[in-house]
Amino acid sequence: MLVLSRKTDEALIIGEGEIRIVILGVQGDQVKLGIEAPRAVSVMREELFRAQKENALAAHSVSPDDLSDLKAPAPVPPSPSPKPKSP
Repeated sequence: MLVLSRKTDEALIIGEGEIRIVILGVQGDQVKLGIEAPRAVSVMREELFRAQKENALAAHSVSPDDLSDLKAPAPVPPSPSPKPKSP
């Protein structure tokens, strides 16, 4: 892992300059980053990336037998009884 120190408004360049990360600010233990990257490059927080991977893995682990109940039509609830008319 490369470890660098940067100040506010300083940047890092990744690759041939197509990805640029700018330090926008530091407050306490939080760093605000600005990321410039081509639209084809996915940029997301690590915890979202991991959750997305776990969800994809879980979806692929479902067998067709697990989904067989979904083929049956949903039960139709009974119609409500008409209310008696008041005199």
